[in-house]
Amino acid sequence: MNLLAFDTSTDTLSIAVLHGALVCEHHGPGGAQASATLIPAILALLAQAGLSFERLDAVVFGRGPGSFTGLRTACSVAQGLAFGARGGQGVPVLPVDTLLAVAEEARAAHGCTRVVATLDARMDEVYTAPFEWQPDATAATGGHWRAPQDFGLCAPEAVEVPAGWTLAGNARAAYGARLAPGAPHVQALPTATALLRLAPALLAAGCAVRADAALPRYIRDKVAQTTAEREAARRATPAPHA
Repeated sequence: MNLLAFDTSTDTLSIAVLHGALVCEHHGPGGAQASATLIPAILALLAQAGLSFERLDAVVFGRGPGSFTGLRTACSVAQGLAFGARGGQGVPVLPVDTLLAVAEEARAAHGCTRVVATLDARMDEVYTAPFEWQPDATAATGGHWRAPQDFGLCAPEAVEVPAGWTLAGNARAAYGARLAPGAPHVQALPTATALLRLAPALLAAGCAVRADAALPRYIRDKVAQTTAEREAARRATPAPHA
């Protein structure tokens, strides 16, 4: 299988190419720089892997939640490259949830199988979702992730980590002890290699879409809140248990 994967949802740009059994990856500054550096970096990585757009099977991208600008950048580039691949015949696009990729990176790097994935949402909030790894000897990956509930957006103090679970993501660096102070924590980002590991099962499950149907996943319905709105939200947040 030949896949191109990338994520620009955080301050780190992550790109990876799967060419048969070969995996090549690139990491660099994300954020505002991603819109200018993503395509050149993709071209360089494809050349390093000895792969062309004519031989791609799918384009994989982190669809969010995350940076609004980053998600729009990733989605538009994924659409454009997928439309033009294989001489204009096009290839499917696989949008992958970034919090799922955080959980997968925590599993691969740290062996975590019960993960509360978090990403800094700015504006004094975090994106969060729990994921539990289900072993499956019949699966090529040895198992699959189960999400007990949908994604959430809340103040860092409102994130709950059950006993036996691990907090993973990049939000602890931003909020410190305000975020689940008693829980074990690992740093994990939604890397492109995590997207590649998730891709085969998601493709087999029919999660790929046509390029024009690929969309970002937004959790917050507005980019900015007024000072009064932020204060009201803080007051409505239950105090953490002692």
